[in-house]
Amino acid sequence: MNRLFLLSASSGLIVIALAYGLMPAQSLPFLFDIDPTPINVTHIFRAVMGLYLGFAMLWLVGAFNQKYQLSALYSLVVFMVGLAFGRLLSMTLDGVPNGLLLFYLFLEFGFGILGVILIKNTEKNAV
Repeated sequence: MNRLFLLSASSGLIVIALAYGLMPAQSLPFLFDIDPTPINVTHIFRAVMGLYLGFAMLWLVGAFNQKYQLSALYSLVVFMVGLAFGRLLSMTLDGVPNGLLLFYLFLEFGFGILGVILIKNTEKNAV
């Protein structure tokens, strides 16, 4: 179950990372109505792409190497719940974003909660 979970999360995150940073001139206006022409905007989204790809690689390592599985699950929970709480803060301060970002919020909380459950099961079975 842990392997499938980590593979699913990393696959989804890789797609999102590439959507943000591979061709921001095309993806950002389409997905978020963001003007990608300022260099700083493109720079930020490509940096986020790198961060996302780095986490996805850690999760892939955890999916295929039992030794790193628990670390991968912990990092996934911190990543997902951190994003979700950041989105909730933004919704409180800035208002409600578009539907895609609300969908991301739903997924982030879902993956975070499921990750906690898998961590507890993994630690319980390791004893």
